[in-house]
Amino acid sequence: MELNLKNPIIFFDLETTGTNINTDRIIEISYLKVYPNGNRESKTMRINPEMHIPEESAKIHGIHDEDVADCPTFKKVAKNIAKDFEGADLAGFNSNRFDIPMLAEEFLRAEIDLDISNRKLIDVQVIFHKMEQRTLSAAYKFYCHKDLEDAHTAQADTMATYEVLKAQLDKYSDTLKNDVAFLSQYSSFTKNADFAGRIIYDDKGIETFNFGKYKGIHVKEVLKKDPGYYSWIMNGDFTLNTKNVLTKIRLKELTER
Repeated sequence: MELNLKNPIIFFDLETTGTNINTDRIIEISYLKVYPNGNRESKTMRINPEMHIPEESAKIHGIHDEDVADCPTFKKVAKNIAKDFEGADLAGFNSNRFDIPMLAEEFLRAEIDLDISNRKLIDVQVIFHKMEQRTLSAAYKFYCHKDLEDAHTAQADTMATYEVLKAQLDKYSDTLKNDVAFLSQYSSFTKNADFAGRIIYDDKGIETFNFGKYKGIHVKEVLKKDPGYYSWIMNGDFTLNTKNVLTKIRLKELTER
């Protein structure tokens, strides 16, 4: 089943130096842009992370320091990537929890604020886990009846994710709607205000902390009764995106007084 699109949608996958969104870096990005008329464009590029690629990570994706030594840094290609992503909805495999937060951090380091407030985000892994509880390779085998060759290369994983979503729409046609807004909502556990899910919107659309001692309490309420909590987060080991979102909420609260 082909996707029913109102806007372009980008399927993308990252290979990184590790899994820490705060400290690790992108070393490869691959994305497939699918247009409402069915046309497709794909790009794959390697990135110099300006740090050592740990051996445990290299064993997974096969990319070593020497492979990216002459590649551009993310900052050099950030504007071109942002231009490609402009106005497109986003999809990936475990993308809501990892790839999107990681990409957002890299953009912020390059002084580009990736605005996703009006984007639809589809996480194919969430759909898969709700239906079958497996990995991407198993999902590809299960839905597409093919073995995933070159698994853990960004390009192979990106194409596989695109094919899996289309196959999911065929298999679960009685449950899933071929509609990006529906798929975005279905593949989200929470409605995040920040990419890392530290701040979420409650059922009334109010920003609420989703961690720690103030979990479940509105951000504005916490900032009023415990102003030091803002400083603790700003000086703590939180993503730049989380800090940016919190600062915007704080500034909005100050101007409304």
